[in-house]
Amino acid sequence: MEPQPAITQHTVLPWKHCIHLTLLLVQLSLPEAGASCRILKCNSDFVAATLDLGSSGAGGAAGGAALSRESVNTGYCSALRSYRTCTKRMARACRGDLAYHSAVQGIEDLLIQHRCPRVGPTAEPRPLPQGALPGDACLYERSFFGREGRTPEYLHCGVFGDPHVRTFSDSFQTCAVQGAWPLIDNEYLYIQATSSPSRGGGRGTVLTKITIIFKNMRQCTDQQLYQAELDNVPAAFADGSVSSGERRGHHSLTVRTQSPGRHAEIRAAHIGTLLVVRQSGRSLGLSVRSPRGIVEAFGPEQDLQLCVWGCPPSQRLNTLHPPPDSSPSATIGAHTHCAALLPARDVYYRACMFDLITSGDLNSSVAAVSALQDAQNMISERERVHLLLVASAEPRRARPHLTLLLLGMLGTLTRA
Repeated sequence: MEPQPAITQHTVLPWKHCIHLTLLLVQLSLPEAGASCRILKCNSDFVAATLDLGSSGAGGAAGGAALSRESVNTGYCSALRSYRTCTKRMARACRGDLAYHSAVQGIEDLLIQHRCPRVGPTAEPRPLPQGALPGDACLYERSFFGREGRTPEYLHCGVFGDPHVRTFSDSFQTCAVQGAWPLIDNEYLYIQATSSPSRGGGRGTVLTKITIIFKNMRQCTDQQLYQAELDNVPAAFADGSVSSGERRGHHSLTVRTQSPGRHAEIRAAHIGTLLVVRQSGRSLGLSVRSPRGIVEAFGPEQDLQLCVWGCPPSQRLNTLHPPPDSSPSATIGAHTHCAALLPARDVYYRACMFDLITSGDLNSSVAAVSALQDAQNMISERERVHLLLVASAEPRRARPHLTLLLLGMLGTLTRA
């Protein structure tokens, strides 16, 4: 029997079955996906990059069929290289996640099986549908709907009080960080918060300065800077403007206020993001609502973001119990005051009590109330607004066996 050329080991027909199986496995994985480890995003991007491979014609002359198989293999290798790049970007967030490490090993095995060069082109993003209007390019939600046929998934982060951080993955932490720390650092947006020791002493800190940089997107807006400090929350950007990036009658960036000097609402239409900066008592607070695609657009070098991963473990404070130097009367008084403002015994109630006991200032409770109001305005699913502190401490993990099965079946179905 004559040996078959190496390229004929990869047939075109199984791709349709392979894609359907992959989509099914991804769907099954979603309910228990890890909150910060987005390995499923890499999986879905890989599926999207290989959707068109099954449409290559398998009929015709032998030469045409061989060319078609070669095109399929080339496209598959490009998709695998993109898959590997995506997992590298997730390395920090997925450290210790078995599903992630299984995916990394599976990709390496498939690269070897298909004799894919380690260096080469990666899968290009799928083109926009013909019906998408160029004029919507700077209106994120319209552009997304034109591509996907649905509205984007929005995530929320809130930073307030002593400070407390509700991350994009709904983890809740109280931080003792001092100095300047990045809250968000992705390809479109950089937000830095500066913390100083609170008046109550101890390890408590409060936000005293917030710096927001909208990065340059030439087709929509130039780089723009916003800064707020304690007792000075301007309703304008640093250059004095209240809007930026005009395109076809729309502004990519706009600022408005409901309380001059203490509140600012910034809308970034080109990235579908809403930011609210406010002063509550003697501290600043920030609430963010942003699409998942924007939140997750960062590289491995952008590895410190409090809104994504929370504060470092060494900088976390326990708010389940009152500070050791607090008196019983202070604890009872804080409970009575916060319970009247925040009936639900959730993380905002706990934050209210912690701030009140630590600072002794009744005005400090306003930070938790305002943060809860922002969360209610920014989170569409009512059941997700209130978090229990214990339940939010441990993010869920994806089931590793599904990723193993996915990669194993991909390798099986693409072999002769």
